Amino acid sequence: MSSSSASSSAAAHHQQHYRRQTGGSGLVPLAALIKEEARTERQSIAGGESRISARDDDAAGVGSSGVGGEAAEAAVESRLERPLLRYGCAAQCKKGEDFFLLRTDCLRPAISVSSSASPHPIFAVFAILDGHNGNAAAIYTRDNLLNHVLSAMPRGLSREEWLHMLPRALVAGFVKTDKEFQSKGQTSGTTATFVIIDGWTITVASVGDSRCILDAQGGAVSLLTVDHRLEENVEERERVTASGGEVGRLSVVGGAEIGPLRCWPGGLCLSRSIGDIDVGEFIVPVPYVKQVKLSNAGGRLIIASDGIWDALSSEAAAKSCRGLPAELAAKQVVKEALRTRGLKDDTTCIVVDIIPPGQTIRPLSPPKKTSKLKSFIFRKKAKDPSQKLTKQHSAVGIVEEIFEEGSAMLSERTDL
Repeated sequence: MSSSSASSSAAAHHQQHYRRQTGGSGLVPLAALIKEEARTERQSIAGGESRISARDDDAAGVGSSGVGGEAAEAAVESRLERPLLRYGCAAQCKKGEDFFLLRTDCLRPAISVSSSASPHPIFAVFAILDGHNGNAAAIYTRDNLLNHVLSAMPRGLSREEWLHMLPRALVAGFVKTDKEFQSKGQTSGTTATFVIIDGWTITVASVGDSRCILDAQGGAVSLLTVDHRLEENVEERERVTASGGEVGRLSVVGGAEIGPLRCWPGGLCLSRSIGDIDVGEFIVPVPYVKQVKLSNAGGRLIIASDGIWDALSSEAAAKSCRGLPAELAAKQVVKEALRTRGLKDDTTCIVVDIIPPGQTIRPLSPPKKTSKLKSFIFRKKAKDPSQKLTKQHSAVGIVEEIFEEGSAMLSERTDL
């Protein structure tokens, strides 16, 4: 994460302090660093130099000088209208290795239940865990990842501090979950796409090839995850080979190569996962993390395992369920995937509608009116799906990107 020179200097000072306390090992507790960063930021806020966005405060008519106090926090959040969440989940089982998490009642540890600092201390969590080589890693991740993320966050944070530090805590949570599961000696592994919704802010952390897309109002579809498949991800292939792994296809009798690109030893076709103790250290649990903020127009999230994405593009999945409530939308996406490809893998889909206050259902996205001439002129540009999604996303202008980091280097992600 980026930081101001002042906070970087303070962080360096306190890292030296902790190194002296830990006998010079250089291992600084992540929670201690986060807490110190929070303290430094509160001091900066008091001096009018906060690097945390104060857009919500301005919209609520609160001056930036009061952001750090509990009274200002209460004033800000009491004036903010938070969205409604409606969700649905559907699945078809082939191997019994897909699992999911649906929680809409999670309490931010930054604020106690009795605190008057925030009338809205609740956030929601939605996750897809797609296991392989058994379901043990997926089950363990479902049951423990959230607690590990929350344990990496110190108490006493304001909501803005909580959101600012959430990406780093997610990295710590993924790494701790992987370490603890591997200590059990079981060989299974799992992908993980973990989504936290707090108000209008969406934070997504993911390893593997389960995917989360955002279908924003106006018909713009954007990816909030990156697929960590060696077959498609050139950067991950280069990282794995540079770390000492070998990338190649499965060899059969006669020397023929079949199937997707895999990493050897282990034969895993993913470059990042939780678990997988029997593969090399180049397969890492460090997630890609992206944080965005919606406008009050809202949007729809589709979170699904690769059983969906092997059959449908992001655009096709979003389009297949527009106009349906979340519960029916999830069923429709699964139905469309099965119609396209059949049941060749566990197929799980979660649809979450983020709805403006005062509405009971997500409004329909207005149809696009495109002339035949314009369609012909731009036909070639639409051939690259990722390029098309990016252009549409940026053109709509209703989503603010707050944070994005995909580095697999833990030292770069935690500043340790």
